[in-house]
Amino acid sequence: MGKQETELLKGVLEAIVLEVLAREPAHGYEITARLRDAGFADLAEGTVYALLLRIEQRGLVDVEKVPSEKGPPRKVFSLNATGQTARTEQWRAWDSLAERLELLRRVDTSTTTAFTTDQGSR
Repeated sequence: MGKQETELLKGVLEAIVLEVLAREPAHGYEITARLRDAGFADLAEGTVYALLLRIEQRGLVDVEKVPSEKGPPRKVFSLNATGQTARTEQWRAWDSLAERLELLRRVDTSTTTAFTTDQGSR
């Protein structure tokens, strides 16, 4: 994953993790594994755990400690109603942004030149 893609991912990672949790509760390692399976191979576990802590502190998830055969209990995260609302709002914002970006990509050459010139004069 290139630096630019990594920076873009940081802006939407919360929505992506909330989407994973909307499908079923999971612990941090499961979430990381699902994201890697979905093509986010370079995603560091630490990034996911830091995000899980933030969304827990913001009240977007419920947490249950479940015994583990491999050490201390695991924290299993499940999306609650507040998290579901946040997820919906984030995807709505993403869709709006993606729509505007697509409009910019489709602009014809004469408009693109005018747009670039206008932006450069500011």
